[in-house]
Amino acid sequence: MESEIRDIQLAESGERKIQWVKRNCDLLRTLEEEFAQTKPFAGKKIALSVHLEAKTAYLCKVLAAGGAQMYITGSNPLSTQDDVAAALVKAGLQVHAWYDSTPEEYNAHIRSVLKPGPNIIIDDGGDLVHMMHTEFTELIPQVIGGCEETTTGIIRLKAMDAAGQLQFPMVMVNNADCKHLFDNRYGTGQSVWDGINRTTNLIVAGKIVVVAGYGWCGKGTAMRAKGLGARVIVTEIDPVKAIEAVMDGFDVMPMKEAAKVGDFFITVTGCEKVIDEEDFAQMKDGVVILNFARAPLADEEAVLAAIKEGKIKKYVSDFPTSITAGQEGCIVIPHLGASTEESEDNCAVMAVKEVMDYLENGNIRNSVNFPNCDMGVCTAAGRIALLHKNQKGIIGKYTAILGNNNINISDMTNKSRGEYAYSLLDLDSPVTEEAIRQLQESEGILKVRVIK
Repeated sequence: MESEIRDIQLAESGERKIQWVKRNCDLLRTLEEEFAQTKPFAGKKIALSVHLEAKTAYLCKVLAAGGAQMYITGSNPLSTQDDVAAALVKAGLQVHAWYDSTPEEYNAHIRSVLKPGPNIIIDDGGDLVHMMHTEFTELIPQVIGGCEETTTGIIRLKAMDAAGQLQFPMVMVNNADCKHLFDNRYGTGQSVWDGINRTTNLIVAGKIVVVAGYGWCGKGTAMRAKGLGARVIVTEIDPVKAIEAVMDGFDVMPMKEAAKVGDFFITVTGCEKVIDEEDFAQMKDGVVILNFARAPLADEEAVLAAIKEGKIKKYVSDFPTSITAGQEGCIVIPHLGASTEESEDNCAVMAVKEVMDYLENGNIRNSVNFPNCDMGVCTAAGRIALLHKNQKGIIGKYTAILGNNNINISDMTNKSRGEYAYSLLDLDSPVTEEAIRQLQESEGILKVRVIK
């Protein structure tokens, strides 16, 4: 089966990222040297579904060095980095993933990594294991076992095991000390606030932040909020963890009480529906809701109703749901473990989509790196929106291709972030089809859209 990725030409960029990770991961580098000699996975097929960025990619290359046949996909459509996926394919590994896949594409990619019949499963959230037990039951006998990275996936596994449905052993990686003490507490704790700050552009100091769940992700999120100057309230159903939150200096109360005073509500728990209709009714107008758990936050109709009533100013999630699909004030940000230059590049691409949506449909959500503003009415003869590489002199290429047009580049939309940039060009005369074709074929230009 052939790999399914966005563009193999992006491999060079992805390889640079992987090499950066290699230089900073001494343990994996040591294992790679050992595995290359001992080949512990020779003849074994490994299906992997984890956030597909550079650290995951280097792990895949280490396993491949140990003799494994790797079948790779991402665990979240918005965290997959296309250049990293391309680098893996160029290195001879099989990848089925691309950034911003639809739910149908996402599930198709999961099927693609399971069809070869894996012996080992590496999962993040439980999607591989769930599909193996529902659509590929005939392949289960050849599965030796696997591992699950995150809290939500472990909850799903425990539920399957309690129901007598789990047919092979799974190691709960999330319970390892080096996972929850460091990645969950410090990695997620930082990335949650990186996402919030990029998305909302609000001052945190002086705000009341309600953190739902005081596991290791919740502890990291609360700690970072405190460091930013917020007053932190924790809601927690485990009495021991609730006492721990008090001893750490936080207020603890039921969500019913916290809902009355909070400015930010952040869910970092595997429990479902931790905020319900009664809670929404108690909230101040214009609160910010941030769902960083894979579990549904609440009844979706209740969430949408609260957004339309103005109760919720913004709803942010790290995983696309029907709530975030086309709703004003709803945004999805990639979960990348911590702030990176790559995350800024992803945010730039997401912002371009918001610009395109505005130009075509006349509406815009409060999206990443894009202000809530009115871009005004186009009075020019034509308008072109471009997504392009952030390269010196590339604006001059536009001018040359578009010929005699006088071009006004809107300051509001000529934004750059890391590797990518997007520009909105107003023209004083209609653009020709030949000019559009030349733009589309020009090096460094990724996407062209004409607005009549």
